[in-house]
Amino acid sequence: MSDATRGAGTADLVRQAAEQITRLVRDELALARSEMLKKGKRAGVGAGLFGGSGVFALFGVAALLTTIILVLTEVIPAWASALTVTVALFAMAGLLALVGRRQVTRGTPPMPQEAVRSVRADIDEVKERAHR
Repeated sequence: MSDATRGAGTADLVRQAAEQITRLVRDELALARSEMLKKGKRAGVGAGLFGGSGVFALFGVAALLTTIILVLTEVIPAWASALTVTVALFAMAGLLALVGRRQVTRGTPPMPQEAVRSVRADIDEVKERAHR
């Protein structure tokens, strides 16, 4: 077999391999897209159901607060009972807001600073070794 024939055969094999790799990557991407669509639909339905449970939980809390107000009317006037529950709710809201604010400030900036520091150190190390 001559070098020209062998070269053409090798070139043909390389071309076929490139086509097969391209087809494989496209097929894998299509499979991943299909899987993500299915999972996205399920997640959407789940999120809707979870939101619905939140609405019913809110109704339950409202009923519980009404019950607390009615129980307190046995001891104090109705207006004082409602005011007491309202003040307690606002106090709890304020406390949760303060704790939440503290957590948010601890979490900002959202950039992963330690990971960035580590990557920069790796880059510096690679640059240093490249100059040797």
